[in-house]
Amino acid sequence: MEKKHKSGFVNIVGNPNVGKSTLMNRLVGERISIITSKAQTTRHRIMGIVNTEDMQIVYSDTPGVLRPNYKLQESMLNFSESALDDADVLLYVTDVIETIDKNEEFLQQVQKEKCPILLLINKIDLTDQAKLEALVQEWKSILPQAEIIPISALSNFNIDYVKQRVAELMPESPPYFEKDALTDKPARFFVTEIIREKILLYYQKEIPYAVEVVVELFKEDDEMIHIKALIICERDSQKGIIIGHKGQALKKVGAMARKDIERFFEKKVFLEMFVKVEKDWRNRDNMLRAFGYRLE
Repeated sequence: MEKKHKSGFVNIVGNPNVGKSTLMNRLVGERISIITSKAQTTRHRIMGIVNTEDMQIVYSDTPGVLRPNYKLQESMLNFSESALDDADVLLYVTDVIETIDKNEEFLQQVQKEKCPILLLINKIDLTDQAKLEALVQEWKSILPQAEIIPISALSNFNIDYVKQRVAELMPESPPYFEKDALTDKPARFFVTEIIREKILLYYQKEIPYAVEVVVELFKEDDEMIHIKALIICERDSQKGIIIGHKGQALKKVGAMARKDIERFFEKKVFLEMFVKVEKDWRNRDNMLRAFGYRLE
């Protein structure tokens, strides 16, 4: 008898900094989401697709849930809330550090979910057995319908079990994407994410959050990829910091980004980067639409 094909959307949600992107990359087996220790690293909803002969699992990493302070954060929250609407399986990620009462409104939405929920308590290597057991009991009372799985995404603990449970919970369905697809995002998107990751790692304070990256040119031939990227910030003072003394800071970020882009595409890369000021872009609807944060 022919084996039925299974397919479904597995959406990863939770508060900032609980390890959602590290988990996503473990589950997909590729470095699709950028990872830094700073909160609000993920701004978009990013899909990573795992294909086998008789199954397609579409994992979706979402921005950390937070109360919005400006329009960009409103859009980020919309991406997270939309992940509740189309999930076949929901992975709600928390960790042993965060307080449970954070973002009560979002949790209330999760409580109403009809799809299977796997509640993953991450970073268990940072606590002891007694505290972990107390945390499990507390979460049981908040999300009684969820299956609770302690994990460590960083050290790969229990990740294979999560994969197994996800596969078991997949509904019967034909594939949603081509079977050789790895993600729903175009190549340019990963260039912007890699550059943004380096900016998050290299600059302090407000700079990383006030920055957006736009790829103006992505030209590929047999030998090389030629990329022209524009770093957009909100103020002239930020532009000066990003460029640095005699352009040294921008050069350093460019060199780090180029290495990772070459690794990602497995090809030589010629990367040019420029900086431009767009005042208050995080609160401007037309800019947010142009950068893909507004879907309407």
